[in-house]
Amino acid sequence: MDLVTVIGLAAAAFTTVSLFPQLVKSWRTRLKPTGDRALVTYSVLFCVGIFLWLVYGIYKVDAPMIVANSLSFLQGVVILVLQFRRPKLKTEA
Repeated sequence: MDLVTVIGLAAAAFTTVSLFPQLVKSWRTRLKPTGDRALVTYSVLFCVGIFLWLVYGIYKVDAPMIVANSLSFLQGVVILVLQFRRPKLKTEA
C-alpha cells in the first residue's frame, strides 16, 4: 500500500468517525420534540454532497473515497431519518 493510499484511508477514518457523535446524539434525542429545521436542511445538503463524492469516488475507482463516503452517507441518512421522524415542537399562538 502506497503512502497516498494510507493518507486517504486516514482522512476517510477521521471524517467518517467525526459524524458518529452527532449520530449518537440524534439517536438519544429522537423522541424529543424540536423546532430546529436547520439540522434537517444541513443533513439533506450533507447527504447530497457525500453521495456526489461517493459517485465521484466510484468513477475514479478510489477505494478510500468509496469506503469513507459510503460510511459517511449511511450515517448522514440515519441522522436525516431520525430528524424527520422526531416529534415537532408545538408553537403557541
